[in-house]
Amino acid sequence: MGVQERERKMYRPLWRAGLEVIPDAVPDGTMPFVSGYGPEDIVGGFSHRYETPRLVERLNEDWHALAVSSGLFDHRREFLVLLPHGTYTHQAVLPKENLHYGRRAPSPVWTRVRLLDRWDIMGRGAASAFLGIRAGHPGFGMMALDSSVYIGCSTGEIGVDVSAVAHPARSENILQDLEWYAHWDYPRADKELQKRIAAWLAGRALGTASRSDR
Repeated sequence: MGVQERERKMYRPLWRAGLEVIPDAVPDGTMPFVSGYGPEDIVGGFSHRYETPRLVERLNEDWHALAVSSGLFDHRREFLVLLPHGTYTHQAVLPKENLHYGRRAPSPVWTRVRLLDRWDIMGRGAASAFLGIRAGHPGFGMMALDSSVYIGCSTGEIGVDVSAVAHPARSENILQDLEWYAHWDYPRADKELQKRIAAWLAGRALGTASRSDR
């Protein structure tokens, strides 16, 4: 996808949802993906069933409150979001034959964004196809620039679940899950993501060894 096409197809819909994309500005050393966290890693969150009155408004309010309380934003209200997508929510709407045998969705990568004054993450953002499947059915992964917190959102059968995870790069649950995925010998595994995870784990191990030698 070229720069102009990316701006038209991705940046503009995100702007309308209240997110300004800041290209090529992800901090070095950011862990490439977060998965496998347990209850002991979660420091906050909320759930809303689809029949909740004012669902999108409630989701927006609670997401912002959680983002502020957990420290997702920096002083410029900047943070990271996985784009173009990388959550089960988006995969769930694809035809089964495409999910298992057809083209694979692009490997998710972190992108730096800034929250604008007017935003609608759970409405327009979810409807953009990058933060969900439609308004009120969001799905995304977000992380603070310093990797101090990760916020994951998933759309299930009966409602929306959002969780905040503290210091994901320090979680043994997450590290073990990433280690497993990096070496998962399965034809449908995301090879690009596996390579990035393996490289990050190797760099982390090297850094840990260097600090222990001091």
